[in-house]
This record gives sequence, structure tokens and C-alpha cells, in this order.
Amino acid sequence: MRKLVYGMNVTLDGYIAAPGDDIGWSGPPNDELFGFWLDRELGIDLMLYGRKLWQAMSSHWPTADEQPDATPAQVEYARNWRDTPKVVFSSTLDRVDWNTRLVTGDAVAEITRLKAEAGGPMEIGGATLAAAAMRAGLIDEYLLITHPVLVGGGTPFFTALDDWVNLDLVETRAMPGGAVLTRYETRR
Repeated sequence: MRKLVYGMNVTLDGYIAAPGDDIGWSGPPNDELFGFWLDRELGIDLMLYGRKLWQAMSSHWPTADEQPDATPAQVEYARNWRDTPKVVFSSTLDRVDWNTRLVTGDAVAEITRLKAEAGGPMEIGGATLAAAAMRAGLIDEYLLITHPVLVGGGTPFFTALDDWVNLDLVETRAMPGGAVLTRYETRR
């Protein structure tokens, strides 16, 4: 059975984006933090995206390695992003590209099916999609890079749940710029 990981940069008050989908609170890209996310992505076999995150990622990463100011890590991330298989869950998109398959039906049923397959870890991104997987008990690992900023509202990392989810702390460490990494596994 595959492992499903939900990880993102998050504010201290629990948001992945401030109102208006503003992610400027995370500051300019930091090489060490970017390298951390790159290392994580290199170990992912399948990326699962909701529509909004897919549109943000696909508007930048397919050609990011061609930018004259791209760092070696950004070049490697762009190439890995293109090469890694992806599934986008959307009822409004009619096509996707960049090594991606579109699912317009029941996201929870498809994620459940994908988890049951043999293979390496999957990563889920997008607040709405992750919320559905969270409520269905499908997420095995939560990875948060908590930044020292309060934004007071926006898109929350965690969703309202019907039942408690007990977690085990696996890792915590300081990151650049005062951020803190915490990684939890779901207690089954």
C-alpha cells in the first residue's frame, strides 16, 4: 500500500495562504528550504493536485528551468516536476498536460484506489483536495514547515474533521528564517 503525504509551508496560525491566495508571507525563496522541498519531491512517485494548486504549479514549473536566473535546485525541481506522474482532480478543467492525468469523478474513491496500488509515496496538494482525503482518513503523514508569521485568515492547512486524528511526532527541527519543520504520522 502506498503512503500518502500532505505537506506545505504554513503560517503559525495555520494557513497555507492569506486572504486572496497570498503566499507572500513565506518570503523570498531560501536555498536551504527550497532544497528541503526538492529532496522530498525526488522521493515522490505520484503527485495529486486539486485544480487551484495545479494551475499555479503548471503555470510556472514546466519552463522554470529555462529562466536565466534559475538556480541549479530550481532547474532540478522543474525537471523532476515534469517527469513525475501527476493526477489532477477537477470538475471544471477539461484537459491537463505535463505527464498528468485528469480525474473528474469521486476524488476520495480514486485516491483510495491509488493508495491500494503498489508503488512509492504519493504527495497530495491543494487545500480542498487534501481536506477530502483528510476527512476520509487517507493521509498517512503530515509535514508542516511553519513560518513565524500570523496572517489572521485565509486558506487553512487543516480542515474541519468529523473525528479526531491521532498523530505521532516523527521529526522536528529548525529551518532557515525561523521556520520549523514538524512531521507527523497518522496513528493507525
